[in-house]
Amino acid sequence: MRKPVAEFIGALFLVFTVTATVLTNAALAPLAIGAALMVMVYAGGHVSGAHFNPAVTLSVLVRGRIKGGEATAYVAAQLAGGLVGGLVGRWVVDPNEATAVSLSGRQLGAALVAEVLVTFMLAYVVLNVATSSDHPQNSFYGLAIGFTVLVGAVAVGGVSGGAFNPAVAVGGSVAGLFSWSSLWVYLIAQGVGGALAGFAFLALNPHERETVRTEPDTAVPDTEATGPEAPAQT
Repeated sequence: MRKPVAEFIGALFLVFTVTATVLTNAALAPLAIGAALMVMVYAGGHVSGAHFNPAVTLSVLVRGRIKGGEATAYVAAQLAGGLVGGLVGRWVVDPNEATAVSLSGRQLGAALVAEVLVTFMLAYVVLNVATSSDHPQNSFYGLAIGFTVLVGAVAVGGVSGGAFNPAVAVGGSVAGLFSWSSLWVYLIAQGVGGALAGFAFLALNPHERETVRTEPDTAVPDTEATGPEAPAQT
């Protein structure tokens, strides 16, 4: 249970930060959100792998570093954490009103493309900095992951709302940030982006293909891995 609990905590604080900063119109919202993800990755990486994102878990599943049953538990914990984070963030800020992002027309198509691309980028970065056996001992994975979200939020936050994470999309919908009628766009785009990132990683790193380990994954690089065949951790 420790791994799903770690995923729940990380997703909760990520979505809480998203909700609070957006509802208060914080000028540094993208930076705060990226930093929140970064610190939670460093905090929970050694326990669960610090996915905090069902799309990332899907990419890790495609990559072959997590089993289906464990992935399901991760996703359930992430969505639950997102729901709680959204509800608590909304209650804490208690805005007079909130304008939910509602997608239609050209914006719908633009948001779909933006969410696919940035979710792909996020999952691709996670797989390369946190699971590759080519650099098993590093301390930059949290920075890389957090800054990827910062880049995406600044680049296309005004286009799609900048979710890049089904837990954020669901929690944000509960908090009134996203329209429920547009939720399907986020879920489909993010699922596609995560899956494509897993396939792209394997295509570019064929030596990383392996049977799923029985040991838990972790974002902390494996200090004992010494070569391509050694287990890289997520």
